[in-house]
Amino acid sequence: MSFNVSEKLSRVAPSATMAATQSARNMLAAGIDVIGLGAGESDFDTPDHIKDAAVKAIKDGKTNYTNVDGIPELKEAIINKYKRDNNLTYSSSQINVSPGGKPVIYNAFMATLNDGDEVIIPAPCWVSYPEMVKMCGGKPRIVTCDISDNFKLTPEKLEEHITSKTKWLILNSPSNPTGAAYTSSELKCLAEVLIRYPQIMILTDDIYEHLIYNNFKFHTIAQVEPALYERTLTMNGLSKAYAMTGWRIGYGGGPEWLIKAMAKVMSQSTSNASSISQWAGVAALNGSQNFIYERNKKFVERRDMVVSRLNKIEGIVCNNPDGAFYVYPDCSGLIGKITPTGTQIKNDIDFSKLLLEVSHVAVVPGGAFHSLSNFRISYATSMENLNNAMHRITKFCEALE
Repeated sequence: MSFNVSEKLSRVAPSATMAATQSARNMLAAGIDVIGLGAGESDFDTPDHIKDAAVKAIKDGKTNYTNVDGIPELKEAIINKYKRDNNLTYSSSQINVSPGGKPVIYNAFMATLNDGDEVIIPAPCWVSYPEMVKMCGGKPRIVTCDISDNFKLTPEKLEEHITSKTKWLILNSPSNPTGAAYTSSELKCLAEVLIRYPQIMILTDDIYEHLIYNNFKFHTIAQVEPALYERTLTMNGLSKAYAMTGWRIGYGGGPEWLIKAMAKVMSQSTSNASSISQWAGVAALNGSQNFIYERNKKFVERRDMVVSRLNKIEGIVCNNPDGAFYVYPDCSGLIGKITPTGTQIKNDIDFSKLLLEVSHVAVVPGGAFHSLSNFRISYATSMENLNNAMHRITKFCEALE
């Protein structure tokens, strides 16, 4: 007798970013000198004061189940963070703590989407948004955003894609994969459209909020337009700016009815996030934030070097991103070219695959992010690795005919 996965799961694609990272790991394990630029993970370590708080929590015996959606102390720290950084006021009943940023989003969709409900997703977009929508019975409505608009959603395109079935809009700023971030005025223009459609909820993914450069001023949409406050889930987490990917703490602030519904989903699925990680999160949010700014200086140096080197390669064009730790170069000028062994590059997937096979540099093809002729590089690695990778990419491209 044969068994199959569910029809719902069969519609879901595996994570391309994780696949690229695993391919690099497999080649490294085989003794091949691979430079992995696929992972969305900082090479910096979790700061010591955060690790010390976790050790103290263990020694103090804080190792039991907690409230499903977060300990009061962490919720209070999150409330203070939203007020301090975003001028948003929440009560404890409006805060959700989940085991990672993904569960915050997934739980919100599971709690609200009915079959056929549509979610507008500006693309290029993080690989998991459309798949989570599909897993929860919804329909992702991908809106392609042009490089001329710095890959950002315009009010005209937003309104064009709204239908009677639209339930959510996702905004990710700074963006994975492009690093583009929305200004206050750009968010205000989008808000003017959304105000006319009161049935639409907004999920704003601010996970890269603190990774911003060149004096860019971060804003989130509920801050810019208070009229959308009751319709917005403002999601964030500790993984990126605090170098806490493995600790698995995500959080969100939103309307009480939604937060309660998300907790109900959690009560029958994951239950609470790790108690130890939650206490570490208290230290992260309440402690000094100075290390973030010091690390950002290094990210700027890396970004500037990578963008400069890429733009010197014939056939590649790369925007200078506002934040996150990614660049998203356009390689359309290389499509159709042929490698020295006679293999033609037909698309971004071919380019990324051959770059890994020939030059041993792992990147993520743009198709994974629902845009063509691009690839994503994570510069969250050492300058030495990045210099070596840029040398290899340059040599690979120069050898094409």
